Amino acid sequence: MDYTYQYQYQKIKNHNEILAQGDTDSRRIVIEITDKTLQRLDSYHRIKSIMHMDIDSGILHIGERQWDLTVKKNIYLLGAGKACNHMAMAVSEILGDYLTKGIVIVKISEAADVFNKTDVYIGGHPLPNEEGLRACNEILKLVDNAVPDDLFIGVVSGGSSALMCCPIDGISLEDEVQVADIMLKSGADIFEINAVRRHISKLNGGMLAKRIKDRGAELIAFGISDAVESPPTGDIGIPYKAYRATPFGPDQTTLDDARRVIRDYDMADKLPKNVVDYLMNAGEEGETPKAFPENTYYLINTLPDACIYAKEIAEEMGIPAYILTSFLGGEAKEAGTVLASIAREVQKYGNPFKAPCVLIAAGEATTKIDDSSEIEGHGGPSQEETLSFALAASKIPGACLLSIDSEGTDGTTTAAGGITDSTSYKRALDKGTDIHHALRKHASHEALKEIGDLVITGNTGTNLCDFNVLYIPKG
Repeated sequence: MDYTYQYQYQKIKNHNEILAQGDTDSRRIVIEITDKTLQRLDSYHRIKSIMHMDIDSGILHIGERQWDLTVKKNIYLLGAGKACNHMAMAVSEILGDYLTKGIVIVKISEAADVFNKTDVYIGGHPLPNEEGLRACNEILKLVDNAVPDDLFIGVVSGGSSALMCCPIDGISLEDEVQVADIMLKSGADIFEINAVRRHISKLNGGMLAKRIKDRGAELIAFGISDAVESPPTGDIGIPYKAYRATPFGPDQTTLDDARRVIRDYDMADKLPKNVVDYLMNAGEEGETPKAFPENTYYLINTLPDACIYAKEIAEEMGIPAYILTSFLGGEAKEAGTVLASIAREVQKYGNPFKAPCVLIAAGEATTKIDDSSEIEGHGGPSQEETLSFALAASKIPGACLLSIDSEGTDGTTTAAGGITDSTSYKRALDKGTDIHHALRKHASHEALKEIGDLVITGNTGTNLCDFNVLYIPKG
């Protein structure tokens, strides 16, 4: 196959650096598949494909539904999440002068972001910050003064629990930061972490939707689901009945879930005492809402979508492709080792697939940190996964794994993730980079940067957890 043509990358910013070393042909395949997949997932284009405004008549169309905005007093845009930039830009642009005001909380603001009548706040992620709290207080003022003739349009993606930080009375921002930090290092999965976080928030877990409902206003919300159990989207123009997206949708976690997590992960003596006391003793009034049948919800991306699109793109390139799983979990370093072992089996024995082929996986791997004092660098699950893959990949000629956090930032870094192949280990040795030490000390970012194996995207416009593309050529 000829991959010598010049593909025009739109999402992966450092493609020239990535292709400057290593197994170039293999790298070109995985980054092209990834770049094209991210383009198809971009929420700006997804929303604009189903939503448009008839300016003259004042009719808003979303799929087959429509709303007469001329009978609305105020139209507000509220949002939070790591993909919120692109979602909010699309909605504010479509609404034009019909939009009264917008307030959104993003993780990273970029020069290319252009919003209409919308205040943008830079919240904290993975740990909340003061600016996120200020934004929430402004949202509370807006909602608590709403009237029944008002319309709220919400846009939300993963990361909103940290970005939209607004703890209940008696719990401080510092408490919420401590809860997030401890839980993220506990080894708990995102459902378990959210069970705790949502029940100490004024806005998350559907509490913002409840506030809007209490004012009698209408709510339309667009969501991206990064939950591993979410099915593929299908027709995104049809309202989604099983919508679950904090803070606008009903919450599937319960107070009992939060209590179980505290017990199972031995958190009672680690989390702030006032948080533990509240969760263990809260009554029914502390439970999050479980249904909003009066609201209209649209789900524009789910985690399996990334796998489906990547498979289609690889096959359009003439390469057999297979989806391994959209439920990838567990320790990121171990996931890298497992993917390498599968690649070796494929290349050497043709099981369970014949090489050459592309294997695709999505999910949410985790990085457990028992002792923060041992950390010597930076990183995230995708970077640790690819660095671990590099150790075994030296025995699999041409094998190449790209792993990114699909929203564009992995862990505490500005890198989306990493890409390693069968040459990465030797290149690390040549530069004096100890991969084993980097993995033990959670310094994968520095190790990958040293050998030119980081992946940089910036905001991608989606947020579907970890996305992995593995190319295995013939041996």
